[in-house]
Amino acid sequence: MSYWDFRRSPASVRLLVEVGLEHGVPAERLLRGSGVAAAQLDDPNVELAAGQELRVAANLLRLVRSPPRFGIDVGLRYRFSTYGLWGYGLISSATAADALRLALRFVPLTYAFTRLGYHEEGDWALLRFDEPDLDPELQRFMVERDLAAAAMLMRELLGDDFALTRAALRGPAPPGSRRLFGVEIGYGADHHHLAFDRRLLSRPLPGANPVTAAMCHQLCTQLLERRRETASTASLVRRYLATPGVRLPDLDGMARALNLSPRTLKRRLQADGQCFRDLLAQQRRSRADDLLRDPRRSLTEIADQLGFADLSSFSQAYKRWYGVAPGSRRRGDAGSVSDRGD
Repeated sequence: MSYWDFRRSPASVRLLVEVGLEHGVPAERLLRGSGVAAAQLDDPNVELAAGQELRVAANLLRLVRSPPRFGIDVGLRYRFSTYGLWGYGLISSATAADALRLALRFVPLTYAFTRLGYHEEGDWALLRFDEPDLDPELQRFMVERDLAAAAMLMRELLGDDFALTRAALRGPAPPGSRRLFGVEIGYGADHHHLAFDRRLLSRPLPGANPVTAAMCHQLCTQLLERRRETASTASLVRRYLATPGVRLPDLDGMARALNLSPRTLKRRLQADGQCFRDLLAQQRRSRADDLLRDPRRSLTEIADQLGFADLSSFSQAYKRWYGVAPGSRRRGDAGSVSDRGD
């Protein structure tokens, strides 16, 4: 299952808007381009597509001067009540192990954009967060947010004496240091993960209620099925390709994002009267000029974001579309803006 296959509650978007408001950014600017109205954020009957939440998150990062580890700060604001039925299922479970099993089974009912995995190493239990294929800034934010939100849920489950044994992220460390529930966040790891004493999983939970837990499990199953995206495959592909921050994939990458084999994806698109190559070309052309208007991006970065193998391939495609090189179009649009050496 992929997060692209499921719709979601507006509660997470509401939280992101609250963060933006605290930084002085009006809600209408944070919601711009998402197709979400402010009045919908408090409507329990509204369900949003994953791409709509990504648009709001991208707006937040663009409009707020986010400090290092901004995603960690935001993730720590996610509480059980943010997740609705899924959250109540966790706190009514008999033990932390039961809560973890329910959490992993019904991850699509959360707001996660990372892919979560669990395994054990000796006395440690490890939660792994595999990064989504997004623009680097948005990707980093989502990894930090999901990791911190998971740590916060464990703290709420197990109480104030809960502590991590390790919290680690890939990539270089930003300036300064930051602690998360007992440990300093490390960097340069092989993968993003949290580690804790696995004996904690056998601990009984204070809010355990077998009747409530069984009811939540049943209702989560029903909600999962209802929220599964029922749009055509071609619509799902268009929505994915149009999502801000997503690096445009090839056919194999698109198939992985939708949890399909490349052959199945091709067959379903053919049934919709579409082919992936045409959909990708349409989106590349649509996004190219928007990216060229951003002087912070080099032509090489733009080529990569559009899914081209190299700058030469992007330049050749752009000349076919417009009859000029992308560098010429950028100079025409932005005067003296150059390509920072590419």
